[in-house]
Amino acid sequence: MTGDTTATAVVAKRVDDGTPETAEIRDLVQAAGYELVGEVTQSRTADPALQLGAGKVTELAERVARTDADRVVFDNRLGPYQTFNLGQELPDGTEVVDRFRLILDIFGQRANTRKAQLQVELAELRYELPRAEAKTSLAKRNERPGFMGLGEYDESREQDIKARISRIRDELSNIEKTEQQRRETRRESGFDLVALAGYTNAGKSTLLRRLAADVAVDENDDRHPDLDTTAESQDDLFTTLGTTTRRMELARRDVLLTDTVGFISDLPHWLVESFKSTLESVYQADLVLLVVDASEPLADIQEKLATSHDTLYERNEAPIVTVFNKTDRVEDAALAEKMEALAALAPAPVAVSARDASNLEELRERIDAALPARERERLVLPMTEDTMSVVSWVHDHAHVRTVDYGDQEVVIDFEARPTIVERSHAKASDLVAEA
Repeated sequence: MTGDTTATAVVAKRVDDGTPETAEIRDLVQAAGYELVGEVTQSRTADPALQLGAGKVTELAERVARTDADRVVFDNRLGPYQTFNLGQELPDGTEVVDRFRLILDIFGQRANTRKAQLQVELAELRYELPRAEAKTSLAKRNERPGFMGLGEYDESREQDIKARISRIRDELSNIEKTEQQRRETRRESGFDLVALAGYTNAGKSTLLRRLAADVAVDENDDRHPDLDTTAESQDDLFTTLGTTTRRMELARRDVLLTDTVGFISDLPHWLVESFKSTLESVYQADLVLLVVDASEPLADIQEKLATSHDTLYERNEAPIVTVFNKTDRVEDAALAEKMEALAALAPAPVAVSARDASNLEELRERIDAALPARERERLVLPMTEDTMSVVSWVHDHAHVRTVDYGDQEVVIDFEARPTIVERSHAKASDLVAEA
């Protein structure tokens, strides 16, 4: 896409039976920056060579010619041979991609960090690998490089792809070790870690801004390089590709709230696997807020909740609080029916509207209650030259209830994570040794 002219696309989808649903793929096409100029759908078993039936492919070609579309996007997974065959049937110059190639394009557009860029490249290589293998295999069998227009084959290309995949995995592993150290530093500093999870367009970024609207982490603090004080809130897919962390203050604790890439339906394992390091912020959190769009049909919410649980419970040990968002778009009676029907998947959910900022106080209370319990401690500090620095440290890392200053000692009553209580004892012991 160059210049001021927006590229155009036609959507195609086949289902085995029933009526093809194209809302999500249409959103994806628009998120990629294309103008949607038509769609062609079909209900039948897959054609091994063309995905669609021959007659429907002819109709698709006519639609492309009539609209002068630049690209055809299939909501089905296309094999390399199907992609080639479809290209032969469509007007010259028409690009043919499936939903997974389109998602990779969107990810590539939104990848603004080294980690995100590596994950996009990893996914692209995993997408390309079976196609490179197919080129090599087919050309070998026919002893003709470039057979069927698949291009010159080079066996070393497969090895290059596999070697690059290995190097990217190693680099992502090193990045994840750094991020894990950052999480531990944050906990040692007294922060609780809360992660937002859920499908795209559930309203996670808007909820992030509502819960942590005005309180920013110190931008000069190297513990928080992922700080974003202007997290976007858009009605758009994949607005958040990497992670965005902001500080949220509760009455008795400091919380770091992290928004992550949204889930999307029917992703193949290789694509989910490529972005699993992004989900580490979810897996390693103290609490997960699973955000769903309450205005969607019941069956869609049920399916997304079930899939989200499969993803989250694979490695996550933190408690999960389900948040029914966008209540401003659904009648109270309908919302109550949905919450009752989904009680098994979402026990005791919290219903909010991030857009209208309604019921957020109840959500804050649930967050506070669901996070790891704090210990209450009464610390007696002897009065020395360093006592006030310890008092200041406790203020920074705990919820201080009272401080009583005497002539010979200072008594602090506070609540904190167990690790902070343990460190406070060590600091108090050091003061006693100095006294």
